[in-house]
Amino acid sequence: MVGLVVGLIALLVGIVGGFAVRSNYKLKKFSSLFMIAGVLLCVVSVFLSCVASVPTGHTGVITTFGRVEKTTFDAGFNIKAPWQSVVKMDNRVQKANTLLSCFSSDIQEVTVSYTLNYQIDKSNAQELYKTVGIAYYDTVIVPNIAEAVKVVTARYTAEELVSARADLAAAIEDVLKENLSKYNIQVVSAAIEDMDFTDAFTNAVEAKQVAAQNKLQAEIEQAQKVMEQKAAAEMAVIQANAAAETSKIQAQAELEVTKIQSDAAEYAGQKEAAANEAIAKSLTEYLIKYYYIQEWDGKLPETYVGSDDVSTIINGITSSK
Repeated sequence: MVGLVVGLIALLVGIVGGFAVRSNYKLKKFSSLFMIAGVLLCVVSVFLSCVASVPTGHTGVITTFGRVEKTTFDAGFNIKAPWQSVVKMDNRVQKANTLLSCFSSDIQEVTVSYTLNYQIDKSNAQELYKTVGIAYYDTVIVPNIAEAVKVVTARYTAEELVSARADLAAAIEDVLKENLSKYNIQVVSAAIEDMDFTDAFTNAVEAKQVAAQNKLQAEIEQAQKVMEQKAAAEMAVIQANAAAETSKIQAQAELEVTKIQSDAAEYAGQKEAAANEAIAKSLTEYLIKYYYIQEWDGKLPETYVGSDDVSTIINGITSSK
């Protein structure tokens, strides 16, 4: 628009100057030069006003006499009407870092450092410009971050904020996605950089953790003692059962040995009786004399009564010849 105005002014000055120079005899020959210069300046100005350059990472929002058009320009050179203007909107991923003081559900103060990565919707950049303007960061993003962080933080107790940090970050991100999408702003990523509690609460949490650790240690030691006692009792039972079983086995073994010995003695007696019976049945007079001779040591008795026959000495073992 400015180029068009400048071009028209240059054209008007050239025409007026050309006619004014004609009235002067000495400068009359320069009148055509004034007009040509005015026309050239007008053409150049109008041409420049028809060209719009959009830098990389930006979207060009077109306005016609202040009215936002539905179409946009991509990065590079674009042709527009001389009376149109182009507003450059940054469509790159941008970072917003906010430090907020919040309260938990149990009224504990906590300072949250929150980071949001966002970018505008390229295809609807004109809607963002129409409804919010170019200062959308201060107008929309900062207040929505503050509201989301404070509202979600108030759902948790201070202790839950410490242990459920990931859940807290995800809940805040969900709220921001829903709220910022209404303005054609996309949430790329978000994170809780840091959370800082009051000294009193921090000391209380540390004391509680120490107490919990001591309790856990005591429970572990007690459980270990119970296990050791149980193991000792089980070992005593095992040893007693083993001793009883051993005694039982030994008694059974002794009983078996006694029975075996008894059976062996009985068998030996039966065997000897059978042998004696067999011998008795097989003995003859000559066999008896043979065994008698075998047992005799060859010595004659010093005194004997009866006949002087030698055969009487050996009880008739041999007959006299």
